[in-house]
Amino acid sequence: MDANEILDYCLAKKGVAESFPFDNETLVTKVGTKIFLLMSLERQPLSINVKTDPEWSAELREQYPQITGAYHMNKTHWNTVSIDGLKRELILKLIDHSYDLVFKSLTKKMKEEISNN
Repeated sequence: MDANEILDYCLAKKGVAESFPFDNETLVTKVGTKIFLLMSLERQPLSINVKTDPEWSAELREQYPQITGAYHMNKTHWNTVSIDGLKRELILKLIDHSYDLVFKSLTKKMKEEISNN
């Protein structure tokens, strides 16, 4: 997968917007007002940061050397995923999981607004 495919996949989800709040290199995707994916557009190989359940994070890090605790983020909940060598299905599953975790943490009002659009 490349950066455009990942971004298109994210933007196809309800309530998602993209921005560059930190610098011109780090693309952020949010659902509502909360981040669920960060992607460095300059770093090679391509990597993304996604939120994961802490127990699954531990399993992923043991199973895949491409998945590590996210730099400058809470490593209990966030992983850096180097895309090279990972199956597309796993990457999409990680993105979906991150989106779902963050969506569930939104206020009831915000979830209803997103769901009704």
